[in-house]
Amino acid sequence: MQKSNLNKWLILLVVTLVSFITNVDSTIVIIGLPKLMQGLNMSIEVGLLSITSYIIASTVLLLPAGRWADIIGTKRVFILGFSIFTIGTVLCGIASSETGLILYRVIQGAGAALALATATPIIVKNFPEEQLGLAIGINATSWVIGALIGPVAGGALIGSFGWRSIFFVTVPFALFGVIGAALVLKDKETLKKTETDYLGIFTFGLGLTALMVVLSVGQSWGWASTPVFELFAVVIVMWGAFLAIEMRIRHPLFNLRLFKYFKYSTGLGITLCYCIAYFSITLLLSIYLQGALHLDVMEASLLMTALSLPQLIMGPLGGKLADRFGATRMMVIGLVFLILGMFALGHLGKQLNKTSIIVPLAIMSISNGIAWPSIAKTVLSAVPRDQAGSASGMFYTLYNLGRALSQTLAILVIEINVPPATVTKAIVGMADFANLQVKGDLIHSIDSGFYFFIIFFAAAFLLGLSLLFKHHKEIVNN
Repeated sequence: MQKSNLNKWLILLVVTLVSFITNVDSTIVIIGLPKLMQGLNMSIEVGLLSITSYIIASTVLLLPAGRWADIIGTKRVFILGFSIFTIGTVLCGIASSETGLILYRVIQGAGAALALATATPIIVKNFPEEQLGLAIGINATSWVIGALIGPVAGGALIGSFGWRSIFFVTVPFALFGVIGAALVLKDKETLKKTETDYLGIFTFGLGLTALMVVLSVGQSWGWASTPVFELFAVVIVMWGAFLAIEMRIRHPLFNLRLFKYFKYSTGLGITLCYCIAYFSITLLLSIYLQGALHLDVMEASLLMTALSLPQLIMGPLGGKLADRFGATRMMVIGLVFLILGMFALGHLGKQLNKTSIIVPLAIMSISNGIAWPSIAKTVLSAVPRDQAGSASGMFYTLYNLGRALSQTLAILVIEINVPPATVTKAIVGMADFANLQVKGDLIHSIDSGFYFFIIFFAAAFLLGLSLLFKHHKEIVNN
């Protein structure tokens, strides 16, 4: 194997480590939340804030991070982000108060944003078109491995070493990633000699922060409350100002002309709809298994591995299929089976039926392995490579925004028939269903939730069809 060819795979290894570690951290903290709340004497609301603060920080900085990568280089931003994430992780492990933990989670999230926003552009810049799907598929598989290891490792570590161990366990991997990035990443890229759009960062970041806060705590504050309306007003004003600034400034934070690429703009729509639907699955099932049926963490986690295990094979294979048969075609095929799997999940009962959970999850896992690498390749290969950082920043911003919307919408759907206080306790597995009617209402609402999120997979499917028809039309005309 030639040195240059070997180097790109080493780069992929290092970059993929970011996805692995951040997903381990995400899942392991959710599993460890009850013990963490007990250890720092935290309320349920503050405990959930320790999760959402990380999501908010990691989302708000994605777009600026992508832009900075285009200006000062992906290697510098990647290493800086990974280093900040590592420092934040250590601080979380030694936190002595709930305020400190939330602050350190923000630091973690900021570092994750810098690293994640540059990870995919690094892949795009180092792999040719005919191998890009495979590389993205391998990278996506690291998320799956993280989702598999996180719950199991979290349960084992908390039982033996306490909640602090769930943070310390990822530090050695993060240090390896920082050192590896310094050794294998290259600085040979043409950088843009431009100024930083601080007004764009401020208006976009403040608007996005307000939106993420609303999505995180809106149900506990009350959707008709004055603070929620005030925050929505902030979103409208700030994003209106952002668009006005970006259309006039010489060096914008995000080049709005990227939306003229039909494949890119349509792909972003697919990404948002896809993430809203897909990330509802784990939350709805967690509430069902732990909140309604009172399964322990380990048993619930093992059942949900059916959503992850097939992707260990299908991630790389799905990427190769995208390279071989076309990303748009594979995306549409994957979405068809995701819709079928989601429909099958909407038949949960008051008694545990493992088959009715495992089979649909396995179908959806295989389908996600086919569809997701195709979506990522479609979006990130649709713009010029010198705009890869900004394009990736917007892509992952919508990815995280979709996750937040998914969580909020899932809770709202359940709260139609179940009291909000009961839902909040069910999320962390602390609900006590002395009233069997409430338990039945909860399960019915979860079933309805799966049906509701089919709408978003269907929207992604229709957008995928529009890309497929446009592609076929271009072939015919040429």
